[in-house]
Amino acid sequence: MSEKIVADFPDQEELQNVVSYALQLATENGASTAEAGMSYGAGLNVTVRMAEVETLEYNRDRSLGISVYLGQQKGSASTSDWSEKAIQETVKAACAIARHSGEDPYAGLADADRMATKLPDLDLLHPWDLSAEQGIELARECEDAARSHDGISNSEGASVSTHTGISAYANTHGFFGCYSATRHSVSCSVIANDEAGMQRDYWYSVARDAKDLEPAVQVGNKAAQRTLKRLNARKLKTAQVPVMLNADVAGSLFRHLISAVSGSSLYRKSSFLLDHLGKKIFPEFIQIQERPHLKKGLGSAAYDNEGVATQDRDLVRDGILQSYVLGSYSARKLGMQTTGNAGGVHNLQIKPTGLDFDGLLAEMHQGLLVTELMGQGINIVTGDYSRGAAGYWVEDGKIQYPVEEITIAGNLKEMFQHIVHVANDVDLRGNIHTGSVLIENMTLAGD
Repeated sequence: MSEKIVADFPDQEELQNVVSYALQLATENGASTAEAGMSYGAGLNVTVRMAEVETLEYNRDRSLGISVYLGQQKGSASTSDWSEKAIQETVKAACAIARHSGEDPYAGLADADRMATKLPDLDLLHPWDLSAEQGIELARECEDAARSHDGISNSEGASVSTHTGISAYANTHGFFGCYSATRHSVSCSVIANDEAGMQRDYWYSVARDAKDLEPAVQVGNKAAQRTLKRLNARKLKTAQVPVMLNADVAGSLFRHLISAVSGSSLYRKSSFLLDHLGKKIFPEFIQIQERPHLKKGLGSAAYDNEGVATQDRDLVRDGILQSYVLGSYSARKLGMQTTGNAGGVHNLQIKPTGLDFDGLLAEMHQGLLVTELMGQGINIVTGDYSRGAAGYWVEDGKIQYPVEEITIAGNLKEMFQHIVHVANDVDLRGNIHTGSVLIENMTLAGD
């Protein structure tokens, strides 16, 4: 990353001094326990549209958040000012809020014996020495590659971004953790026209290390190819059909799983998987693991938002739900122990069942391949599922033509149970790693 961006970048010692001071002030102001988190980030974002620079932005942000506990009364406050006076005022504000808050028997820090004691190097820091001029050139290369395809009529732009951040968390158990990380991306979105109207699609690449990004030209080419394949889209008749979720949309299926087994949904009794711990919710070939210590992983972390150590674990083994997703607060409300998931899951991996993408199409034989999902028609209380979709109709195991303006519907509990295969075309561009997923049967609502 260029010197302009990293100038005055704080180091671990500076962050430790600030959070330690905040915790000391909290104790002096009457807090029985306290926790503090802070972060600093800086980056560059460039967007080029129709070969012209549309956005060029350097960004910096920093924050300090403090939570104090007066017994079981909690107060929180935050600031972006790290001066002594601002920290003092923030701590006083948090303590004042706590004094006016009601007692919550489940409030408090995570248990001291759950704090991370080993902080492995997860290889998350890979600064990109990218100047604004270089970023513009990369974005232009990406968009030019997309626009060079016959049939591409317009562009929504190509973007290049790079971000470096450092975060720290500390509490009055004596825990202090700090890590630095980078995140870089290249993306492109273009438009094509036919007699039926316009079609739009996109592609992107994201990684901790810029060396792991797809080349900008390749990103542009994929964006154009995906867009052109959507031309001459048809509508379908309402039917019951097998549905294959492409890898880049299949992750949403498992995000609904995480929502249903997360503590807040469970203690509110607002989950279709309430009381399903130890029960079979998938076919026995489904294995889902959390792998928080993957090198360069976009979801990797040695500890969660409460300082609790993360560890490899099975969420689903042989189709059976092995664990919920809990922070300390929800765990206490449920009479359980935290799973180290305050803030979410870390690199959820769904094990492939052996087929590649083409093999999964052949297995489906006839049905709908979904490449885009729209809308938020999900009811986590009942599991009812209904979303707008676009994609391709498949016959004889081969893609025949694009389709649009359809809805797929079902119930998540039944959808989970009727997964047939998970392909090995795993999408790693996020916190949930899954290949394409074939579901035996869903309702397709069309004309």
